[in-house]
Amino acid sequence: MTEQLKMDGGTNGGPVECLGMTFPSDDARREHFLKLLAEKLKEPEFRAQEGFPEGSDDAILALSDPPFYTACPNPWLGDFVRSYGTQYNPDEVYSRGPFAADVNEGRNDAIYNAHSYHTKVPPRAIVRYLLNYTQPGDVVFDGFCGTGMTGAAAQLCADRSVVQSLGYRVDEKGTIYAQESDVGGRVWKEVSKLGARRAIVNDLSPAATFISYNYNRDCDPDYFSRSVEPLLAQAEEKFGWMFQTLHQPESGEIEAATAILGSEENPDLSSAGTCGRINYIVWSDMFVCPECAGDIIFWDVAVDRENGKVLDQFQCPHCDSDLGKRNLEPKMETSHDSALSTDVKHRVQLPAFISYTYGGRRYEKQADSVDIALAKKIAGSKPEHWYPAFPLKKGDKTGEPIKLGITHTHHFYTGRSLTILSFYRSHGLTHWAPFSALTPRATRMHRIAASRLGGAKKGEGGATVGVINGTLYVPSLSVEMNVMDQARDRLKAYSKAWFRKSPTIVTTQSSTALDGIPDASIDYVFIDPPFGSNLMYSELNSLWEGWLKVFTADDAEAIENKTQGKQLDDYRRLMARCFGEVFRILKPGRWATIEFSNTQASVWNSIQNAIQEAGLVVANVSALNKKQGSFNAVTNPTSVKQDLIISAYKPNGGLEERFRRAGATTDTAWDFVQNHLKQLPVTRAKGGVLDYVTERDPRILFDRMIAWFIRHNALVPLSSQEFQSDLQQRFVLRDGMVFLPEQVAEYDRKRAQSAQAPQMELFVSDERSAIDWLTDFLRKRPSTYQEVHPEFTTLVGAGWKKHEEKPELSALLEDNFLRFDGNGDVPSQIHSYLSTNFKDLRGLEKEDPRLKAKAKDRWYVPDPNKAKDLEQKRERSLLKEFEAYKTANKRQLKESRLEVLRAGFKTAWAAKDYKTIIGIAEKLPDETLQEDEKLLLWYDQALTRTEADA
Repeated sequence: MTEQLKMDGGTNGGPVECLGMTFPSDDARREHFLKLLAEKLKEPEFRAQEGFPEGSDDAILALSDPPFYTACPNPWLGDFVRSYGTQYNPDEVYSRGPFAADVNEGRNDAIYNAHSYHTKVPPRAIVRYLLNYTQPGDVVFDGFCGTGMTGAAAQLCADRSVVQSLGYRVDEKGTIYAQESDVGGRVWKEVSKLGARRAIVNDLSPAATFISYNYNRDCDPDYFSRSVEPLLAQAEEKFGWMFQTLHQPESGEIEAATAILGSEENPDLSSAGTCGRINYIVWSDMFVCPECAGDIIFWDVAVDRENGKVLDQFQCPHCDSDLGKRNLEPKMETSHDSALSTDVKHRVQLPAFISYTYGGRRYEKQADSVDIALAKKIAGSKPEHWYPAFPLKKGDKTGEPIKLGITHTHHFYTGRSLTILSFYRSHGLTHWAPFSALTPRATRMHRIAASRLGGAKKGEGGATVGVINGTLYVPSLSVEMNVMDQARDRLKAYSKAWFRKSPTIVTTQSSTALDGIPDASIDYVFIDPPFGSNLMYSELNSLWEGWLKVFTADDAEAIENKTQGKQLDDYRRLMARCFGEVFRILKPGRWATIEFSNTQASVWNSIQNAIQEAGLVVANVSALNKKQGSFNAVTNPTSVKQDLIISAYKPNGGLEERFRRAGATTDTAWDFVQNHLKQLPVTRAKGGVLDYVTERDPRILFDRMIAWFIRHNALVPLSSQEFQSDLQQRFVLRDGMVFLPEQVAEYDRKRAQSAQAPQMELFVSDERSAIDWLTDFLRKRPSTYQEVHPEFTTLVGAGWKKHEEKPELSALLEDNFLRFDGNGDVPSQIHSYLSTNFKDLRGLEKEDPRLKAKAKDRWYVPDPNKAKDLEQKRERSLLKEFEAYKTANKRQLKESRLEVLRAGFKTAWAAKDYKTIIGIAEKLPDETLQEDEKLLLWYDQALTRTEADA
């Protein structure tokens, strides 16, 4: 039975085709490719690939189901692409804009919930992106697949009921229409076709790819459930005694049960008294009182069941001293560890509280002496079958468990759980995801919801919570679940998640080196990469991987990790290499979607910088699972408080070819802008109101253009003032946004139907954003210093960057704007504002004394020609100050002006003076560099050029 379960899962029904070959059965297919993989594993160069996991040949082969899944770099990626994909055709017409709408997709989904993981995107959310960017049969790639939700989503694109449940309309021919928000109503637009996409999913973690494969393997859930039922029944018969507890015992029954425990190997407590079946056990830490050295059971003194909470302060039961958990030391003891063949020191935990079922009803009890003795008996016996007893690697998350004596993987389990899980594994079941899903639930990390224990006293049975995400934390009150009940629970959950699928290929390797995937062969990329120090995947996955005997190669792990010696710069460089591979394999003109979920500005900048350094161009940022973010939320790094979706594209071959021919000229700069504007959404609407399209802001366009030239190691052919001046002549501006002539008609139509113009929000955090805010403010309302000052002061508050000097308002106005001194005609901008907003000034000529008196001393935004002169004057001043920075020390640069640094870095880059950029960058506080995308871009490229010239 075991071999049959492991091999086919009920789908082995005759000849099968695979990568252009035909086999008499699926077993024959697997045997053929396993033999080829075994030969590959013996090649030193194959094992030398970056990110190759740590594991023996036998362990890798036992996990793998080639060519569809290998627990190592998959040798058949190229064959998969050639079999199912299409070659890039520069003449192919592909015109898709970014998916600009926010996605609010819940997590109450059978596929999403079948197997836990540290972070994942609901597959139905990914379906929306796939329908926007791809057609049936397209090959999509996910380089940080986690549980393989992109693969599942690729299959769901063929499910009419799923697509329709997402709000799409599907006609009889399989054409899919989306109802889009439009000003004045909603309209249906054709977006795609019904049909599966082909997915390549990859992760560095063997645990992640193992789960991904199980989600995406072709399996008959009914067959699997029927086949595994005899084994579950066998486990019940063999280990049911471990989950017995006496129901309302009398003293004689306690004595009889104690005698049975001491005399029988597999005791049956029902011969001593009435027994219930345990649902879960709450284990409690034991502490030592610092005053009297008495033993304290945390459950007994700290849990207030009546009110459902854990007390911060409590009394020692021996000496009545007032205590708190923080000033207690855990009680430690030494016992023999049969797996390690040595004595180990660990903290003491005892069963304290038990939820059990008797006669069809749930009951609760304080653990009695029999419950404690039973637990000790099980803990003192060695499981019959193999179980993982690997040492924990030193890491950022493993320090706390190691300090408490949890030094090896098996220490995370009670004797009960370890015995039953090892039994399941001996029959091959831990190679199936329903039983892999048991792992976190079966550990001591499972915690109790003390806040809900009060309800449990009223017969509701209590409630457990789960593992604290992103940690290896074993709480002082941990929950031991009935593993056999959980096995059935996970099997039931997976029976709803499995479905028939078209081929998906899974590989285990680093996304920094995807050599098996041909250039320009992928139609779309969706990735949810690690973000800085958010999660330590290799450490957290070690418990899963222990059962699999194959571990993550953490040297290629793209994270910030003190133990691994990886700083933010290391993380950024690894991510830049990953995005470089995404750029290489993606077809020109196609899209990549990157989910971002980190609130640190430095990490946000690192990701954006890595994307641009690879050659991808950002076209849109929108929200996932939350309401649409403002201009502030999606552009200002210090305010990223939600999951964001970054839409980026690979420029088409025509643009790149024209650049290669012409080089860095003003024509190629405007060629890039022209091409980029085509990729941007013309409008975004919500609730009848137009949203401001951030990427159409002239300042953002200039930044994107700079990044594109720097990525090509070319000088930027336009200054900021030249760019802004010429932009208005070449394109059309509406409400602060830039459009192509052929786009503006659509915008004007929707603008005419909108209740109000789109509003741009600016968050003032440094000198540049202060100037931008003043520009917008004065353009709408030319004002005197006294009028501007109160509002400006309110903005320049807590959000100001720590290491950025705060400028004087008077200096900002003097350097960047013009003031009407009362001489000559009133400037048109001021005249328009005054005549519109003051009734007594309407209809007056520009030279009228009354108008001039009201206009005197008002600051306003200069027209492009005068702004150019001001900008040149200001830049000369900035560069003069930058010269002083060259001789300054670190202490003197603790605070600096970002505008000075940006101007200086830009000028040094143009002169190929990379040494100056690097030298000054090394004097700056880390936050100054890491939290400014522009400085980071110049610095990174200067390092790259220096290394290339060395």
